[in-house]
Amino acid sequence: MPRLILVLLDGLHAAAADARMGFMAALVENGDAVRHTLSCALPPLSRPLYATLLTGRAPAELGIFRNDDARLCPAPTLFHHAREAGLVTAAAAYYWFSELCNRAPFVPERDRLTLDPSLPISHGLFYRRDDYPDEELFGDAEALYRRFSPHLLLVHSMNIDNAGHLSGGDSAAYRQAAREADGLLARHVPRWLAEGCALCVTSDHGMHPDGWHDDLVDEVRRVPLWFLGDAWRAPLAALGRPPRQTDLAALCRALLLRRESRAS
Repeated sequence: MPRLILVLLDGLHAAAADARMGFMAALVENGDAVRHTLSCALPPLSRPLYATLLTGRAPAELGIFRNDDARLCPAPTLFHHAREAGLVTAAAAYYWFSELCNRAPFVPERDRLTLDPSLPISHGLFYRRDDYPDEELFGDAEALYRRFSPHLLLVHSMNIDNAGHLSGGDSAAYRQAAREADGLLARHVPRWLAEGCALCVTSDHGMHPDGWHDDLVDEVRRVPLWFLGDAWRAPLAALGRPPRQTDLAALCRALLLRRESRAS
């Protein structure tokens, strides 16, 4: 059965993606990916936008406005819908995703490695350090993918965001983090596509040159979005317009449930 992999490159703004990510540009140029640019929801902070990406609801609708608001998401997430449909779920991600979907607060000895079919994210490898190496993170994701064959896999990297906070969104370190993420995608994406997966690659917010992302400027609000795989044609055609950040959860859900229907 085909699978969906959602790759979230935290803190990547659209201009950096266009200038530094040659592999992703090559896929678009060859017709293997479709590229869009989105304006992120407000406020442009990570935890509120994680909730938006998972539910399709703006932070104001959810009542999540702060990064330190450690609680379960008040609306069903994409992972909840996937589990209700009997699908296998997994995530290699920052621990805030565990708090939004599974249990809050995060307890490392309980939640760092999650193997519990009763939870929305049933198989998880969650990390807490913002400098957790992207190479290790993609290795975690590959291990979950190979071991559990999830229908829905989240791959969430933090090194671009971390470099931006430390050095600014127009720094050599930030640019290099984007290049390295592109290199990791070049290592993993061709194999995932060859094995029949559909992929969605995006970011939550961008990064200001000052090293933060709560400003209402293009460097912060404009983020990239790529769709990879033929399975996206029907959901995107049904949408009938360029997608918004609040559309992604519904698009992913439509893809997963349509696939589930075909398999039954």
